[in-house]
Amino acid sequence: MAECQPESHKVVKAATAVTAGGSLLVLSGLTLAGTVIALTIATPLLVIFSPVLVPAAITVFLLLSGFLASGGFGVAALTVLSWIYRYVTGRQPPGANQLDQARMKLASKAREMKDKAEQFGQQHVTVFFWV
Repeated sequence: MAECQPESHKVVKAATAVTAGGSLLVLSGLTLAGTVIALTIATPLLVIFSPVLVPAAITVFLLLSGFLASGGFGVAALTVLSWIYRYVTGRQPPGANQLDQARMKLASKAREMKDKAEQFGQQHVTVFFWV
């Protein structure tokens, strides 16, 4: 159900939309023009200095990515150590109950496999002595 608005409200909304859209269109045109001018000026400089700039850019990229990776790994390690500390001290960090369930499941499967191995070994030992 559409609301009945006076004609003046519709005109104001349309004028506002046209003004905002026109302003953004002008800004995008200015940005495009500035980018083209900057590339026109910078291209000869980039071509002249590319033997120096490319290895420098690669070096800076490798340094930054190395520092970011080491920082990320450090944060991950501190998070894991904090989680382990809370788990060991009994504070129940998130996911601790899932870890306990998985541990119990693994322990029960290990007991089953041990029992099966003992049964298998006893069967073969019995057969071996009869032969």
